[in-house]
Amino acid sequence: MKLQKLLPPSKNIFNFKGIKKLFFLSLFFSYSSLLADAHIFVYHRFGDNRHPTTNTSIKELIKEFDYFKNNGYKVIKLDTLVNALKHHQKIDDKWVVLTIDDNFKSFYQNALAVFKEYNYPFSLFVYIKATEDRYPDYTSWKELKEISKYGSLEFHSYSHPHMTYKSDKYLKEDFKKGLELMKKRLGITPKYFAYPYGEYDKRVQNIAKSFGFKAIINQNIGAISKYSDIYDLDRNALVGKSNLKRDLSYKELHIDIIEPKEYPKNGILKKIMAKLYDKNIKSAGYYLSGYGWSKLKVKNALIDKEVEKKLIKKRNRLVINVNDAIKTKLLIKDRYGNK
Repeated sequence: MKLQKLLPPSKNIFNFKGIKKLFFLSLFFSYSSLLADAHIFVYHRFGDNRHPTTNTSIKELIKEFDYFKNNGYKVIKLDTLVNALKHHQKIDDKWVVLTIDDNFKSFYQNALAVFKEYNYPFSLFVYIKATEDRYPDYTSWKELKEISKYGSLEFHSYSHPHMTYKSDKYLKEDFKKGLELMKKRLGITPKYFAYPYGEYDKRVQNIAKSFGFKAIINQNIGAISKYSDIYDLDRNALVGKSNLKRDLSYKELHIDIIEPKEYPKNGILKKIMAKLYDKNIKSAGYYLSGYGWSKLKVKNALIDKEVEKKLIKKRNRLVINVNDAIKTKLLIKDRYGNK
């Protein structure tokens, strides 16, 4: 398992400078200013230069924390955000939630002290097998107990598999074994789950939901608004030298993606169809992994475009964009689902 490839830097996924050139000058809607959107961020390693695509230097971490502090942002618990969504309460533009995936030892050794200094809450998603089998790069159970004094420990699977490549039986056993070990070793029943590698589809999501999590989070670039699905919450990755100001500008686009629902059986994306909830929108843009950005026409709040493009990545992202408002759909082949 090549863990250094967990999540590429966001700059390698989208060329947002290109978006602005293509679309921002032609889109003069007030759409994005009408919504209040919080943001969830995800970190992986800290001060570990061996793995630059998943690493955040301590200097950069302090810079980001100072930005939050000096620009009026409030770092809140994941619980606070999810409770607000569940009870239809106001979502604040200045809310930020910090998460860490994979419980690498570098968090405990290098970053925990910074979180404590700023008194910033966090949720750490634990890769159970790595701790149980004492992988050298991962925190021990004893270290996790110490970490739990300052933030919440949540679930990131037992074996950290590519979940769409595993059967229902495998996945259910993985969830069961991992959750039982968290209870046995830590006395914790986690409330939240994050997909390994950020890979999932409807089948995987339904299995995860069956274990009673309060919310599920992904690794799709975006934001959180009152329209967000608590079982599909977007997170932005903060790795390398991130563009925090840009990431905090994203809004969630209120849209229903009708097609595609899942990875197409023949691997060819034939059509993009989506319903928007702002009837003033006349045009938009879309991004497809491997193809970049193109324009979309909107008529009567409906997008209906023939595409006919072969998906060329193992993990494909379809992103629909209006100004800073975006919505991401992950298209990934499922060996047991969309064959």
